[in-house]
Amino acid sequence: MDNWIRCFRPAPDTGAQLLCFPHAGGSASGYVPLSTAVTGTVEALVVQYPGRHDRIAEPFAERFGDVVDAVLASLPASGSRPLLLFGHSMGALLAFETARRLAAEGREPAALFVSGSEGPSRPRSARLPDPPSDHDLIAEMRLLSGTDEELLAHPEILELALPPLRADYAMLFARVHVPGPPLHCPVVALTGDSDPRVSVEGVQAWERETEGPFERHVLPGGHFFLGDHLPYVADLVAAQVSGRVSRTVV
Repeated sequence: MDNWIRCFRPAPDTGAQLLCFPHAGGSASGYVPLSTAVTGTVEALVVQYPGRHDRIAEPFAERFGDVVDAVLASLPASGSRPLLLFGHSMGALLAFETARRLAAEGREPAALFVSGSEGPSRPRSARLPDPPSDHDLIAEMRLLSGTDEELLAHPEILELALPPLRADYAMLFARVHVPGPPLHCPVVALTGDSDPRVSVEGVQAWERETEGPFERHVLPGGHFFLGDHLPYVADLVAAQVSGRVSRTVV
């Protein structure tokens, strides 16, 4: 593994690997809790985008394709364990694009987990101007409640948080959905029931991206609901690893 992939809880004896993509403005460390929750079932690998934490001196990625290229180049050409993909918010779209690329190469993932995101074919809502101002980004952070309100009052923290968030939104604005062959792997979509940016209908749109099994799980919480449901999410991962597929949950 190189600079793009982190493994916080090495587990070489588990039956599969789970490759995780952070949300816009996020970093690999945000997946430490999930990495811990799935220990014993999968080995969690987490993407670290450039321009943050130990990669802060590197230029930000500008296109989804650049991220997918770099991540795939960091993975073994053929792994001995099944690979599952997991992404939250922007990370869900990156996980999807990675899954499509793997499928085109004949190594489709064992499952795709998409969290806090409407389906990729849904029109992008004009929720922020392009480009967004600092005020716009802070308002979005406050709306999504992914940042402690006290931290938003500290200029030195905003100085670190806003550049990667702005760069990631620029990637999102530049993304154009290109229809393609559906996946065949299971797709598991998760959302919070009070997410201000993601509708349940929009989450259901993920169903059209696969010919395989589809599950939709609506859990209590807002955009960053995952932290309150780690055991539940870990069970979903375990179910896919063991080959169990449940019916759609609403």
